Amino acid sequence: MPIGYRFGMELSLVDRWICGAETALRTLSGGSRAERPAPVAHAAPAPELDAAEKRLSGALMRVNHVGEVCAQALYQAQAVATSDPGLKAQMAQAAREEVDHLAWTEERLAQLGDRPSLLNPLWYGGAFLIGLAAGRLGDRVSLGFVVETERQVGDHLESHLARLPAGDHASRAIVDQMRQDEAAHAQAAQAAGGMELPAPVRGAMRLAAKVMTGTAHYL
Repeated sequence: MPIGYRFGMELSLVDRWICGAETALRTLSGGSRAERPAPVAHAAPAPELDAAEKRLSGALMRVNHVGEVCAQALYQAQAVATSDPGLKAQMAQAAREEVDHLAWTEERLAQLGDRPSLLNPLWYGGAFLIGLAAGRLGDRVSLGFVVETERQVGDHLESHLARLPAGDHASRAIVDQMRQDEAAHAQAAQAAGGMELPAPVRGAMRLAAKVMTGTAHYL
């Protein structure tokens, strides 16, 4: 749950940082637990994935897991930056759904015999700083950052649905549910007053995401 909002109560600065450290450790240690069960594929059982298909699915799900690590950091930072209780509550709800994504992708990686990114602490720290900077610019900018981030994540997940092996129904079900949730987060942030970010900022975000996803594919 994001810093500064727990059980509907405002926390002190010290408590915020303690909660933030707890969330970071849980995110990076693999201790996250989903509230919702992992999506289930309704397609007919597929043949066992071959070695190449498992490697591809593992790489794509590792990238998706990195995205969820970053999402936790972003929501934590943006919750720190806002003084609006309503916005803290909105961030809390979105973060809980992102924890589901984190747990689902981690579980799927294990099923594929693969691992999370070795650079997850770096991704978390960088995303936290970016989210904090966006939040310090005001709630409308912070919400606009959420809108643009979730839009780009949605595009990224669409591309993964096209790239995942046809027989990997389990990964596809997870990615499709994530895509739906991210679209809902973007809509909620826009409805709450998120502003349209300038084109250069959106471009910089795409470039940063490309570097991250390209690296996480292998590391």
